[in-house]
Amino acid sequence: MTDTRSFSVGHHAIAILAMALVVVASNYLVQFPVEHFIGNVNLADTLTWGAFTYPIAFLVTDLTNRRFGPAAARKVVVSGFTLAIIVPMLFWMADEAFTTPRILIASGTAFLVAQLLDVTIFDRLRRQTWWKAPIVSSLIGSMIDTILFFGIAFAASFAFIDAFFGMEDGSLAFPVPFLGIGGETQTLLWVSLAVGDFLVKMLVAVALLAPYRIILGIFQPTPNGSAA
Repeated sequence: MTDTRSFSVGHHAIAILAMALVVVASNYLVQFPVEHFIGNVNLADTLTWGAFTYPIAFLVTDLTNRRFGPAAARKVVVSGFTLAIIVPMLFWMADEAFTTPRILIASGTAFLVAQLLDVTIFDRLRRQTWWKAPIVSSLIGSMIDTILFFGIAFAASFAFIDAFFGMEDGSLAFPVPFLGIGGETQTLLWVSLAVGDFLVKMLVAVALLAPYRIILGIFQPTPNGSAA
């Protein structure tokens, strides 16, 4: 495959819009636990709705990286990051119930670090079997993203961010059954949510290999990553 299509303004706009929509939606949905029980497992102590949408950000990054190269993918990450922070901030200024500055800071930090790491790992694995680069980069990126986001957004150590903006402490630092499973094993709510979200992100990442493969069949990838 020798196609080296350039990363046009149109491609850039589509990728950035997709990235921004995913991040804005995830920033909003992460505030809402999944209020359901599976047997004795309380999913509200384990999972937020944001876990189902955020892995799509890695799909956007990986497809851009595979088709147009790492430089183009980094442009999408940085541009999408900027738009995904500005838009929610505008919503917050209009309605403080939409999100909080602390969640925006947590999301922006986690997103930028994890996505740029994803780009680097993917590029190093791009010549191996088609599924290795997206799944390995998504696994590692999601782990870093989850630790940074939930730590900054909900650990008591970062409550000073809420105080700085004159907001109520949004920390989720009280004990709950680990992963919502009854018993004596307890942990802080934000830790349980982080582990639950990460597990779901991994399942979604595996499921997204199917659309990744289908889209690759439509848009042939650049083999050497030099298109950008």
